[in-house]
Amino acid sequence: MTVSDKRLFEALLRQKLAAFTERCFHELMSGHVYLHNWHLEAIAYHLEQVAAGKIKRLIITLPPRSLKSLITSVAFPAWVLGHDPHKRIISVSYARTLVADYANQFRRVARADWYRALYPWMRIDPRKETEDEVRTTAGGYRLTATVGGALTGRGGSIVIIDDPMKAADAQSEAERTKVNRWFDETLLSRLDDKRNDAIVIVMQRLHVDDLVGHVKQTGEWVHLDLPAFADEAVAIPIGPGRIHRRHPGELLHPEREPLNVLEVLRASMGSAAFSAQYQQQPVPPGGDMVKWSWFERWAEPLPKKSYATKIVQSWDTASKSNQLADFSVGITARVEKDAIYILDIVRERLDYPALKKRIVREKERWKADIVLIEDKGSGQSLIQDLRHDHVFAKAILPEGDKVVRMFACTAKIEAGAILLPTSAPWLDGFRTELMAFPNGKHDDQADALSQLINWTRTKSTYTLDFV
Repeated sequence: MTVSDKRLFEALLRQKLAAFTERCFHELMSGHVYLHNWHLEAIAYHLEQVAAGKIKRLIITLPPRSLKSLITSVAFPAWVLGHDPHKRIISVSYARTLVADYANQFRRVARADWYRALYPWMRIDPRKETEDEVRTTAGGYRLTATVGGALTGRGGSIVIIDDPMKAADAQSEAERTKVNRWFDETLLSRLDDKRNDAIVIVMQRLHVDDLVGHVKQTGEWVHLDLPAFADEAVAIPIGPGRIHRRHPGELLHPEREPLNVLEVLRASMGSAAFSAQYQQQPVPPGGDMVKWSWFERWAEPLPKKSYATKIVQSWDTASKSNQLADFSVGITARVEKDAIYILDIVRERLDYPALKKRIVREKERWKADIVLIEDKGSGQSLIQDLRHDHVFAKAILPEGDKVVRMFACTAKIEAGAILLPTSAPWLDGFRTELMAFPNGKHDDQADALSQLINWTRTKSTYTLDFV
């Protein structure tokens, strides 16, 4: 490269964040192939508008693994501080490991020879460098924080929120409320100049009331929405006077994730999760969580049993028999390697002695190999009493709330792995409850079903690991 070419290249890196991001990619991910795409130019152009003070509230939504964190949490802060080392930038994410990783990548870029040659006036102050903060000799900094963490006494002129919540927590109302409240009560007060400073939120959509859904109800935001498939024709700015026109059905980045890859992802994730994380269209809570059409049907005779076949019973228990109490529900299922056949459902209001007798009777009736009982409330006493009577009951410790647990099952149900009989006296009641979940009056059958599916997801029928 000639001296003239080098100067032109350096001028390009200073002027264009997209080019600067590509240079950061090669610095940080040597051995990987950089696949340029128009969506990176769109993100870079909008972030350039933030740096110029033309956009003060920016939302970027796009699928996972689209280089969003490299460009927003690493390259953009380095580029901004290169232009103005007095800037104060706060970079936020949900996990300590993520913010630490992004901070270390930022350090690598800022210490690279090419960066130091590009911005000789931007230097890291070794006296003011910690795990959470990289301060410049001019007094600016890149400060890291986790969502929900304290920022007492610290402020910034640009706040970048990159993935405020992990996908596994998104169905929990408590977790969503915590994130949204932290944004309202803590983060907004950290801007140095609330009239002119900027906030950038970049994430995959997870729920209708995630942080993006929350903030769009409270203010004016520029929203760069980049779904995996274009649902309609849209013109997206990618530079001064430059537009990328997406056509309906057009893929976001076919060289990296072609149609067949996306279809496999949709099948493995389930349409609800795919719609949110890849299409940026979270499904509203309610009957859409589980669709009745997802359940396959079985009829006599069932396939011949194999050595891996197990009869599993999943119980959601209540301990009071009055009409105001919840039902106790027991689902009996034949579990195969790739399928769960629902054989029977018991749903009754039973007091503790009657419930214990019914569990024993159903186990003997179906010759069940394992009985699952949630290890809380009346279930704790049941497990102990049943074991005392030589009836082994597997204690299940629930993870997350009811909605989170059912959401984890949707992909398997949608894939046709849960089969119901063509007719049964309990079928209509099961359908009514499941289609109303999580907003229906009762959720006992839904809880017993999610307990069964989530437990079998962690077991191997080949190793007979059913205890």
